[in-house]
Amino acid sequence: MFNIFRMDSRRLLKSRTFYIMLAVAVALVLFMCFMLSIMSSPEVLKAMEESGAEVDGADYQMRTYIDGMSQLTFVHECLANGCLLILAGMGMTFFAGGDFAGGYIKNICFARPGRWEYIASKVLIGGVYSGIVTVVSVLFALVLPPFFGLHPAASTIGDMAAYTFWIWLPTWAFSLMAFTMVTVTRSASLGVFMSLFCGAGFPALILGTLTETLGLPRIDKYFISSLVSVSCAPGMVQAWTILAGVAVWSVLYIAVSLLLTKKRDI
Repeated sequence: MFNIFRMDSRRLLKSRTFYIMLAVAVALVLFMCFMLSIMSSPEVLKAMEESGAEVDGADYQMRTYIDGMSQLTFVHECLANGCLLILAGMGMTFFAGGDFAGGYIKNICFARPGRWEYIASKVLIGGVYSGIVTVVSVLFALVLPPFFGLHPAASTIGDMAAYTFWIWLPTWAFSLMAFTMVTVTRSASLGVFMSLFCGAGFPALILGTLTETLGLPRIDKYFISSLVSVSCAPGMVQAWTILAGVAVWSVLYIAVSLLLTKKRDI
């Protein structure tokens, strides 16, 4: 298993797609910083009023909220919108999809017939992939705001490290979902679609609306996109919710992937 993981790690570091995903992550953080700087700029609000645009109290409240953000809150605003999930999911989709498109998996499974080793390696590489994307995004969300005139109040290193950990866990589980989609279709198409659809939170939104209408328990809070939204300095209850949700989804995805690779010819 660890030999396969080392090979996967080398392939990952040589992959052009991996660096494209990192560049997209940085670009998204840049965009969020730009948008928040505009929303908090008094000059922009004044120009909007002078041009006849409707500016109400909510706009000034938003400006006050942005100006009063801590670094922890600012990073959460930049990253909790599903972008990390989408990037990790799509990156894992293209990486695992290349195994089937290039015939890599045939060679691996011929040399190492125990297909659980292949699955275990992908679980580990999903953690590495999502971890690097998460850390890079957090670091740039901390470094870039001053270049846009934003100065969030400093948060402690411990708080930022804890936040990075709690948002990485569901992102890792989401990358396993993408890998499972690849094992279903043996191509990247379904993984890309599901990464976009689920990463944006549509399944949780649809199910949440349905269960609320019917008066049923809100199980949508255990969806991975919902877990990301509560990962900002979670209390004990939220922490256990994240751990339980990540554990259940991860076990489900790993079990399905293992079953598919064992029951179907490579």
